[in-house]
Amino acid sequence: MARKRKTDGRTPRRALWFRTLIAITACGAAVGGLAAYRTLSDDTATERPVTMDEASRLALSRLNLYQASPLTVALTATEGGGVVVRVKGVVDYRTHRAVGSYQITGSSGASGASAPAGGQLDHGLIVWDTGGLGLAPEPKGDSRPPWQQAEHIPRSGWSARSYTTDPLDAGLQLLIELGADRPDNPLLLAQSGARRLGSDRIDGRDYERFAGPRAQGATPGAGPDGGRSPLTYWVDSDGGLRRVTMRMPGLGTPTTVEFSGRDGRAKLPEAPWGTG
Repeated sequence: MARKRKTDGRTPRRALWFRTLIAITACGAAVGGLAAYRTLSDDTATERPVTMDEASRLALSRLNLYQASPLTVALTATEGGGVVVRVKGVVDYRTHRAVGSYQITGSSGASGASAPAGGQLDHGLIVWDTGGLGLAPEPKGDSRPPWQQAEHIPRSGWSARSYTTDPLDAGLQLLIELGADRPDNPLLLAQSGARRLGSDRIDGRDYERFAGPRAQGATPGAGPDGGRSPLTYWVDSDGGLRRVTMRMPGLGTPTTVEFSGRDGRAKLPEAPWGTG
């Protein structure tokens, strides 16, 4: 993961693409490394359009994230070539900021680094918001949560950059955009192609698995996935969102985001978003 300085350029087309994917209306997006989560799948379920009750619960999921902030999250992204990036942290949807730690593992020679097969290639602290991300080394001997460690790193200690199109950046951008301060319109959601895919049991709780609305301009039944959204959501009976996966072109393993509940202690630092 190269630590490049942030550029002034932005990618409006990509931002629009994310808003279209993530939005749970027409106007608006089982992974390795998370083996601790036990999932029992209902593989006999028949894929079908969502009912209005299902659409209503899906429409509440982004508001529920917002209201529960700050939330503990974990992200796993496969970069190709045997490289896997894992991020664990906290996201606050009221400020659209997140902070955590990252770890990159892979085989010897991946990304120009030398490491044993499956060994660690890099690790550190990571912060991100709607505009991009920043990386910094972890302070040695500091066992505090990443949000506390990050608070004591000056702005000059962060290497910041805009988002790229790689799986990690796509996953971080997806994650930061998921929460919303109002529910979505369930009728528009149902009309824009959301589908029920089945049900799973995760850590003793039942979740229904939904494909999100189709991307803008997608033709139903067309393409390798039948025009289905690349995003899949796991939602409980109260509209609580537990997991989201995003299929990336050319990669067999989707990028996965897991939500593990509220962390009321977390206070996200100002740096590197502050002006000081």
